[in-house]
Amino acid sequence: MGDFVQTGNTKTAVRDLATPLADVTAFNAIIQSVLDTNPFACVEYLDAGVTVPGVVRGRESYTVRLHYEDTEGTSIGAITARSPTIAAFTANATHFLADEALTTAMGGTPVRDSQSENFSCQLRCHDTNGESYVVTFTRRAIRIASYADDAIRQKVETWADTVPALA
Repeated sequence: MGDFVQTGNTKTAVRDLATPLADVTAFNAIIQSVLDTNPFACVEYLDAGVTVPGVVRGRESYTVRLHYEDTEGTSIGAITARSPTIAAFTANATHFLADEALTTAMGGTPVRDSQSENFSCQLRCHDTNGESYVVTFTRRAIRIASYADDAIRQKVETWADTVPALA
């Protein structure tokens, strides 16, 4: 049997945000800004003969959370729903808040727990040097993964320094 041979050295870097992003709208504005302006100077590439943009959305996850409170404001139950898109996240929140049968079954009033909601969006990026890497945004951090060239981390860091919400 053959031995495994190391073929590269990839790195991961994380920036924890001083303050979590306010809501899904602020979160999406940052993601959309990266997609629209390409601040990392990513380039298109061919994959199986198909041209792929330099930056594309990958996996996404949006978690809505509601508490059900009794008449004294004490939490007596909770619902958490993970959604694959912002549209589904919004629809789920609206549905749970309006669902009278669920409210009756839970025995309390639904209250959105916006501070406990989580968001995650992975951007797949292709650098001018040929490397592909991932930048994952969450409500509380940004993670760069699968890069080898420190210039990639520097590009993302330099850009993040210009976005007040990512301090």
